[in-house]
Amino acid sequence: MFTGLIEEIGIIAGIKKHDNSAVITINCEKILEDIKIGDSVAIDGACQTVIVAENFGFKVETSPETLELTILNDYKPGHYVNLERAMAANSRFAGHIVSGHIEAVGTFLKKEKQGIAYNFYFQAPENVMKYLVYKGSVSVNGISLTVASVEGNNFSAAVIPATIDQTNLKFLNPGDKINLEPDILAKYVEKFLGKYDNMSGNINENYLKEHGFTD
Repeated sequence: MFTGLIEEIGIIAGIKKHDNSAVITINCEKILEDIKIGDSVAIDGACQTVIVAENFGFKVETSPETLELTILNDYKPGHYVNLERAMAANSRFAGHIVSGHIEAVGTFLKKEKQGIAYNFYFQAPENVMKYLVYKGSVSVNGISLTVASVEGNNFSAAVIPATIDQTNLKFLNPGDKINLEPDILAKYVEKFLGKYDNMSGNINENYLKEHGFTD
């Protein structure tokens, strides 16, 4: 599990594609303090497993599904990526719950200055937009952001200068693709309020009354 608070910006040093996978080498510094083989690292929000840990960086092997569903397939040497180690059990929790499972790829549209911050505008597919609500949470390239507006297939987030400076948001140009993960809590709510819950039967008005949730 991750929090969406980026620890470091890494640089893609190399990517070697195979028939059904790719080995990606990332140069970095800070997260190497305690990284080891088998650890989970979110790369632009996509949870990956370290297969090689070296003095200058680390390597991960990416699955076909990850290459298909994320922007990792588009990486080239020199590309800047957001990095976050998995959350430690004794750490203070900040941001929001980020699973590291990218739901879809979206598009950066533009940014507009608003006071000391910037409004970043993004376009997202329906399978992400349906979970976004005003003041809710969303992960963009692994960054925990608060939704500032939702309209059609577009949404915006207000981002303070410190977040821009510490992440690869500062390198985005209109039209660039981004990894998106909606708040997983919204997906659980959808599941429980759907046709069937995880046990048996429907969750409907009668069910809620029976169990004391409504009068």
